[in-house]
Amino acid sequence: MQVKSFEEYQQAYSLSVEQPEQFWEGIANNFLWKKKWDKVLDWNFKEPKIKWFEGAKLNITENCLDRHLEKNGDTTAIIWEPNDPTEHHRILTYKQLHTKVCQFANVLKNNGAKKGDRICIYMPMVPELAIAVLACARIGAIHSVVFGGFSAQSIADRIKDAECNIVITADGGLRGTKEVPLKSIIDDALVQCPSIKKVIVLTRTRTPVSMIKGRDVWWEDEVKKVETQGNPDCPAEEMDAEDMLFILYTSGSTGKPKGVVHTCGGYMVYTGYTFSNAFQYQPGEVYFCTADIGWITGHSYIAYGPLTQGATSVMFEGIPTFPNAGRLWDIVEKFKVNILYTAPTAIRSLMSFGDDVVKGRDFSSLKKLGSVGEPINEEAWHWFDEKIGQGKCPIVDTWWQTETGGFMISPIAGVTPTKPGYATLPLPGVQPVLVDENGKVIEGNGVSGNLCIKFPWPGMLRTTYGDHERCRTTYFATYENLYFTGDGCLRDEDGYYRITGRVDDVLNVSGHRIGTAEVENAINMHSTVVESAVIGYPHDIKGQGVYAFVVCPNQHGDPELTRKDIMMTVARIIGAIAKPDKIQFVTGLPKTRSGKIMRRILRKIAEGDISNLGDTSTLLDPAVVEEIKAGAL
Repeated sequence: MQVKSFEEYQQAYSLSVEQPEQFWEGIANNFLWKKKWDKVLDWNFKEPKIKWFEGAKLNITENCLDRHLEKNGDTTAIIWEPNDPTEHHRILTYKQLHTKVCQFANVLKNNGAKKGDRICIYMPMVPELAIAVLACARIGAIHSVVFGGFSAQSIADRIKDAECNIVITADGGLRGTKEVPLKSIIDDALVQCPSIKKVIVLTRTRTPVSMIKGRDVWWEDEVKKVETQGNPDCPAEEMDAEDMLFILYTSGSTGKPKGVVHTCGGYMVYTGYTFSNAFQYQPGEVYFCTADIGWITGHSYIAYGPLTQGATSVMFEGIPTFPNAGRLWDIVEKFKVNILYTAPTAIRSLMSFGDDVVKGRDFSSLKKLGSVGEPINEEAWHWFDEKIGQGKCPIVDTWWQTETGGFMISPIAGVTPTKPGYATLPLPGVQPVLVDENGKVIEGNGVSGNLCIKFPWPGMLRTTYGDHERCRTTYFATYENLYFTGDGCLRDEDGYYRITGRVDDVLNVSGHRIGTAEVENAINMHSTVVESAVIGYPHDIKGQGVYAFVVCPNQHGDPELTRKDIMMTVARIIGAIAKPDKIQFVTGLPKTRSGKIMRRILRKIAEGDISNLGDTSTLLDPAVVEEIKAGAL
């Protein structure tokens, strides 16, 4: 599956464009199928309808676990590093992971779970999170993992949208100095979720929690029951290649979360292939992805991709700066990590502590570095390259999305010549095009436009859960017969791609996508707020910060307290991740006569670029702009 030279990459890429079905069939043959496909691909981008490996039967967990048992059962699958460095780490071999997944799959069955059910998972970064995900896939239940930083309201919205019947959670979670009361947040969410019949609770923090009779059960007790029943094995449910594997909610430009749906066959082939190829993974290498399984990076490149390839992964519960800014480097040294895959936000944050933290470290085990979540700025790229990679590790700067399932445009480690800040070239099987505002394809190099993909790939989303029309309008209706990524992009003289950021109303804060409408919605729920407009502005650490312009005429008490109240409201409705960095109180917003907020003007003011605000004469009240300029933070 791996290309070993730039020439091989070019050959593979040509084949993948000229004969895509033959190309992907060749890749798919590296996986374990209960029955092969009748047809490789059936598609149109109008409806859209995308089917890969139609008629094939499989279970993704047999590819992640069972097929490694005979020869590599004693190979380490997961090395878990706890939040507190004084707590002992845990190691799970493929054999042990297989046993635990089968055990927990039986726990799910005992609690009424069956094929096709939706199960919500809200857990800390512990091995049991990976076990829960795989156990769902084992029995054909569809998992919906919600990141452990989301609020009760956000969880309730997601549970209701997917009509989940089971929640898997923990008493609490640990992140740095914070203890997150997961079970208590779930209890708050479930007040409005009648579809939930069972809550399975893992013991992690020993926080006192309420356990409701008939609904709430302890993970450990349920596992004991399975053990006493004897046979711990759980045969893998036979799934169709196009059966749903999971739903993952991502921010949209409206307040309502949208559930991106990935299916079993294509997603497995795509994540396994892209992981193996981009990182040039070799058996025995220790791979460390710092993401959380609550995001797509954790699904594709901690849980599924690496496990299909029999890889050894480090899973980390904590944050890069606890107990100090050397924590990631401690982990690299401790487990002799060979591949480190992290986010530009983390890199910029660690840079800010100065070079003393990395001086004298043993980085000799590192062979490859990766970056994910947003484009990496040049300064961070060079620091990562020189201080961490010591000039000898290729940096795989991956561009992809929740919706794409896996890497799309990315260097291949040691194969593609890299360039700071560039995602470089599309992987084999990916056909990007740049288009102008009217959807006309922009040919040649040294150009920029909106990034679209013109041909399907196996890892792509199939629909948005329960609302196919939303999938069509969001991704396929903007430009005819193209998947629109929502990103602007530059293609330089060498044909290398550089992502220039979102072109729609979605912020990228610390690599997490948050819809501006979602944040505005939350701010507007504060009792004294009349309306608000939210935009992103350049932020040294997070990449993008959240700047809120808020109309709030009847403030209660002093402005600083009102700001804090608004932040609390956003944290309660969405989660702390979406709290505005700056809140500027204004008497009005720049609107056109038809009532549309001119965000372009607000964006420039937030960026401090007030010399060229363009034509403001078409605004309903141009004087508002002067007032906002004068009060800019």
